[in-house]
Amino acid sequence: MLAKASRHIATALALIVGVLGVVGVLYAWGLPPFRASTQTTDDAYVRGQVTTLAPQVSGNIKLVAVQDYQRVAAGDLLIQLDDSSYVQQLASARAQLASAEASLSGTAQDRSIAKSSVESADAAVDSAEAALAGAKADMDRSSQLRERGVVTRSDDEDLQLSYRQATASLRQAKAQAETARQKLAAIDIEERSREAGVQQARAAVSLAQIALDNTRIVAPVDGRLGELSAHLGQYVSAGTRLVTVVPDTIWVVANFKETQLAGLQEGQAVSFTVDALGKARLTGHIESFSPATGSQFSVLGSSNATGNFIKIAQRIPVRISVDANQSAAAKLAPGMSVVVRADAQA
Repeated sequence: MLAKASRHIATALALIVGVLGVVGVLYAWGLPPFRASTQTTDDAYVRGQVTTLAPQVSGNIKLVAVQDYQRVAAGDLLIQLDDSSYVQQLASARAQLASAEASLSGTAQDRSIAKSSVESADAAVDSAEAALAGAKADMDRSSQLRERGVVTRSDDEDLQLSYRQATASLRQAKAQAETARQKLAAIDIEERSREAGVQQARAAVSLAQIALDNTRIVAPVDGRLGELSAHLGQYVSAGTRLVTVVPDTIWVVANFKETQLAGLQEGQAVSFTVDALGKARLTGHIESFSPATGSQFSVLGSSNATGNFIKIAQRIPVRISVDANQSAAAKLAPGMSVVVRADAQA
């Protein structure tokens, strides 16, 4: 009797232990009926736009106006390169522009003279035509009078010679008029060429001014500087990395497992703690979800078309904005590790 009761007690204890074990597994894995309403990930980091500044021209560093980690405003001078050669290049470009503009101005005077030559040549043509008409009339009258014996043959031949001379003078006048017009057309072509020269000289001045302006490296936005790699007297070429600027705008990227996304949506409030700030708790809102898992953006893609396969939950990057008016937010810096918590919605 006692042995039978002991067996029943042992069986009941085994059942209780088994049930508790199953309940513990369901709770630990967040499975029904113990599915967690709060989704958490420690695969999250503070992000920001880290801008690297480099010169667009080469030269020796003349001035370093800032220090490591200094706060700057947009437009503040950070580094000044030696600009003496660029000042001279700008002066030379401006002198060439002045010469080109003077040459273009001379074209207007040349055109005025050429137009006067054309008008004079046209007048000469008119005069030659009138002379030819008079010579022809005299020759025609002479021919009639000669038939009646009023004019001698010698006089008639003189009038014929005058007619031929008038004809030749007209051809010469027309040729000179055509030459004057060709000269005027050539001046028009020359003017367009000189106008192009002026435009080219102006472009050269603009480029020289841009090169001179680029000797000043200024902050593009408000923010804080990283570590400076620029030193006084150092020679740098275009593209040499000198300093980085970190703007004040920051956000958080949390990499949630795909199994955690159910119930998360854009605009949802979240909270996160920052390791570097003594677990300080801040709040934010979900801005957007990545259009693909992180593995899809990997340089080396993975292929699951193999004989053996183990399903691994992928992670989806989620961008989270940081709420304003939080004193601790001013201490956030890109790269800090955070732990994000979001309440899943039904």
